[in-house]
Amino acid sequence: MSTTTTTTAPHPPTSAARAPTNPLKTFTPHNPNNPSAAMASSSSSSSGATPPAQPWVHGFKEWVSQMVIASFIAGGVAGAVSRTVVSPLERLKILLQVQSTGHSEYKMSIGKALAKIWREEGFKGMMAGNGTNCIRIVPYSAVQFGAYNLYKPYFEVTKDQPLSPGRRLVCGACAGITSVTFTYPLDIVRTRLSIQSASFENLKKQTAIGQPVKKLPGMWETMVTITKTEGGFMALYRGIIPTIAGVAPYVGLNFMIYESIRQYFTPEGQNNPSAAGKLCAGAISGAVAQTCTYPLDVLRRRFQINTMSGMGYQYKSIFDAVRVIVGHEGVRGLYKGIAPNLLKVAPSMASSWLSFEMTRDFFLSLKPEDESKDAGLH
Repeated sequence: MSTTTTTTAPHPPTSAARAPTNPLKTFTPHNPNNPSAAMASSSSSSSGATPPAQPWVHGFKEWVSQMVIASFIAGGVAGAVSRTVVSPLERLKILLQVQSTGHSEYKMSIGKALAKIWREEGFKGMMAGNGTNCIRIVPYSAVQFGAYNLYKPYFEVTKDQPLSPGRRLVCGACAGITSVTFTYPLDIVRTRLSIQSASFENLKKQTAIGQPVKKLPGMWETMVTITKTEGGFMALYRGIIPTIAGVAPYVGLNFMIYESIRQYFTPEGQNNPSAAGKLCAGAISGAVAQTCTYPLDVLRRRFQINTMSGMGYQYKSIFDAVRVIVGHEGVRGLYKGIAPNLLKVAPSMASSWLSFEMTRDFFLSLKPEDESKDAGLH
């Protein structure tokens, strides 16, 4: 990101200055048949100087230390770390969001609900859907952080200067839309797997009367089933409009708030806050952004299971869904599951931002020394 004392999270304090004449330089491996490279290597060896790194190593470091590439990789790492840390609460949140008024299996305290999942489904139940979630969140988070840094130069009024809060909001929203578009089918599958593994009353009744309960399908089988039985490939994008409507402001707010308050956790005379400061900034930004956009997340989940039998949801449109939910469940229906979600979002976003910055800074530090000096890196 920009190089000022208020440097923001998605880009290191002093390195964003290389902004974008060519944000994605191609990594070209060394050609052993290149005579000029061989001559240079021979000359270096004969002089008795320390032999330089292999050309392909230099090229790889130059490629991977670009801001967009480093942010893309770091974003994937951050997504996997953050979601695994809070997987049980994520599972509980989904179960509460999609539980209709006719079911009350998880209408209890968060602690008791988690204990119920553990008692009935064990560790696998606590982590149900996490593998699929990580498969989804790694590319989702990678694209999100990478896209933010790719789009950022186009929102700059003055090159290499920090964006205003409003521009951060819009840039983050664009990054969120991009990441959702690429990974939405995996989100549909993750939601279905989380629900299907829950021990609702209908599964108990089947067992009680001697009917065998079928083995739960895997990720690929679920995706194929949805495509075959629910209207083709576009069924995997059911609910994407309310999803984008929720994700765009959420991601935009997250970037805007984090980058704005990060400076307040940065000691005077330094460019970066401590690890604790990054954790606090991430927790605050995530909590505020999630609270503001949570009803749209509920709508997203409801539309994703709109065709599942036994769930009791048949919405015709977004406005119809809001009308039905508020009419049958009250305004509180739009905030179902927010308690475990707020408990989840603080450690999730805190660990996400911290792991993102640490990983990104590591890759940026690989930049060849001569170029680092030219770019003003320290």
